[in-house]
Amino acid sequence: MRISELFTKTLRDAPSDEVAKNAQLLIRAGFVYKEMAGVYAYLPLGLKVLENIKRIVREEMSTIHSNELIMTALQRKEIWEKTTRWNDDVVDVWFKTRLKDDTEVGLGWSHEEPIVEMMKQYIHSYKDLPVSLYQFQTKMRNELRAKSGIMRGREFVMKDMYSFHATAEDLENYYNETIEAYKRVYDRLGIGDDTYVTFASGGAFTKFSHEFQTITDAGEDVIFLHRAKNIAINEEVIDDALKELGIERSELEQVKTAEVGNIFNFGTQKTDEMDLFYTGEDGEQHSLYIGSYGIGITRVMGVIAEKLSDDKGLVWPESIAPAKVYLVAIGDAASAQADELYNQLSDANIEVLYDDRDERPGQKFADSELMGIPYRVTISDRTIEAGKYELTSRRSGETNLLTHDELLAKLS
Repeated sequence: MRISELFTKTLRDAPSDEVAKNAQLLIRAGFVYKEMAGVYAYLPLGLKVLENIKRIVREEMSTIHSNELIMTALQRKEIWEKTTRWNDDVVDVWFKTRLKDDTEVGLGWSHEEPIVEMMKQYIHSYKDLPVSLYQFQTKMRNELRAKSGIMRGREFVMKDMYSFHATAEDLENYYNETIEAYKRVYDRLGIGDDTYVTFASGGAFTKFSHEFQTITDAGEDVIFLHRAKNIAINEEVIDDALKELGIERSELEQVKTAEVGNIFNFGTQKTDEMDLFYTGEDGEQHSLYIGSYGIGITRVMGVIAEKLSDDKGLVWPESIAPAKVYLVAIGDAASAQADELYNQLSDANIEVLYDDRDERPGQKFADSELMGIPYRVTISDRTIEAGKYELTSRRSGETNLLTHDELLAKLS
């Protein structure tokens, strides 16, 4: 993509009402547009990052044999009443509205109940089990506070997955498979070393759950770590968890974190409440065991923006960056060579953001750093004379002069 084809512009300063570092950088770099507190539009470069995160999640969900679908955002009141979660005293983040015929409906904040209701048409026998399905869906939550940029939104994109099983053992096995798949996701997103499976409260979902918490000073959570035993406990359940795990509080390290995923084992509670059963090999009706598993797609993008940025701007991992290369031409002679290189890299399926604007070199370099593209390739009269290309790593700042073949080998 050529910069001249983008309608967005970089900004020197972030909006004065934006306090979150992730949103400040994403707005300045032209990745998002702030509609209101907790509500953001994702512009072309921001959308590329989101789609790359989704791609990684999709690939890992396929390894645990989950089917992708998309549910509706509008949800029926009577479905949620079956489990008491329509009640605002039970779930306090609902957005509710009325149709023209005065029917009260909700805007989806989660999808357990609608998924269970739908599966009544598809699960009848033990032969139909197990089943796992997931979606990428825009969720709506009427959060009281929305001051952490895209890390806490009133409208956000989530990957939510639901699995249905004939036995508690089968659910437990799948639950553990999902934990491992989630670990691979966070490794590929570049935050795996600082992301911990954390014992936590289930909130409006179930009594207990596991969260995936990433260490960051911008986080709103506090967890306690036992690094040697790889145990992490959310502050809100610390006393109960210490008893269950048999460890002392003095052994733990307190850190600030942001939640980037969570998983819940519902057992048979949800399906029993909603009258979803299956016929076993014995011809009798049996309860189904279900699990619920979420990754905040936009939230994890915000966490990465916070955690991996520096004083110059964003620093995206190659796996999710909107482009691998930021191409800069300085001078008329360099432009012709840059055009040729742009076509060669594109033909090699290497994503390039080509700064073909009539701007000062300093502005182009500053924008490449602000946008966080992993590599910058600079072509100038000096590099042409040397028969080489200047390659700069965004993460390390290291610059090398490479031949054409060396450059292609490095970027391939």
